[in-house]
Amino acid sequence: MKANSGDALRVAFIHGFAGDARAWDDVIAGLPWVEPVRVDLPGHGAPAVASWDDGLAAVAAASGSVGAVVGYSLGARVALGLVATDRAPAAILIGVNPGLTTDAERHARAASDAVWAAMLRDRGVVAFADAWETQPLFATQAHAPAERVIAKRARRRALDPEGLAKSLETMGLAAMPDYRAAIRARAARLHLIVGGDDTRFLAIARALVAANPALPLDVIAGSGHDVALERPAELARAIARALARLVTRAG
Repeated sequence: MKANSGDALRVAFIHGFAGDARAWDDVIAGLPWVEPVRVDLPGHGAPAVASWDDGLAAVAAASGSVGAVVGYSLGARVALGLVATDRAPAAILIGVNPGLTTDAERHARAASDAVWAAMLRDRGVVAFADAWETQPLFATQAHAPAERVIAKRARRRALDPEGLAKSLETMGLAAMPDYRAAIRARAARLHLIVGGDDTRFLAIARALVAANPALPLDVIAGSGHDVALERPAELARAIARALARLVTRAG
C-alpha cells in the first residue's frame, strides 16, 4: 500500500518504557490518513514475557499486518527488532539505541536495570516514577505543556510495578541483540528521528548515519528525548514524510 493511495495506511505505534499507548494521541491527530494500531508493550498493559524474542513475537501479533511501525525509545528498539526479523516491512525509529556491543556494557546495563526493578518491587510504581522522571534524559520535558506532562505522569503511576520490573529484565537493553548489522542490511526500510536537544541519542543517530549513509535522519528542533510529548505536531509531519518514502519504496 502506498502512502498516497485512497486507502488508510495501517501503522503500528509502539510507546517507550514506562509509557502507554495514549502517548501517541497528539501525534496520531496529525496523521488523519493513517489507520493507527496502538500497541501496549509487554508489562505495560499486555502480559509480561520471558525473553526479548518472546516480546517481539507478542508485539508482532498485537500489531497484525501493517505498512510500517513507529517506535519511541524501547518501542523504537522493538520496532527495529521487528524489521530485523522481517516481522514488519519498515520502521520509523525515534530515539533508538541499536544495541550494546560488549559484555561489559551488557553487565553494566543489567546491573542498572536490576536497581530500577528492585525499586519497583520494593517501593512501588509511584516512588519509581518520581525517581525515573528526574533523569537528565528527561530534563527538557520541563518545556512541554504542563497538561501533557501531568497526564503522562498520571498514566505512568497507574502502571503495574511487577510488569515494569519484568520488562526491564526481559526487554531491557541488556537483553536485546546488537542490531547494527541488521541496520546495514535494511537501511532502506528504516528512518531515524531524534530530538535536537537529545544530545546522547543525537550522537547515536549520527554515528549510525555515518556508518550507513543511506539511512535517513530527521532532527526535531527544540525537543529532547520524548519528541511525542514535547513536539507532537512537528513529529507528525516528520512521520508523514518518512512514511511517504518508506511505503512508496516498499510498494
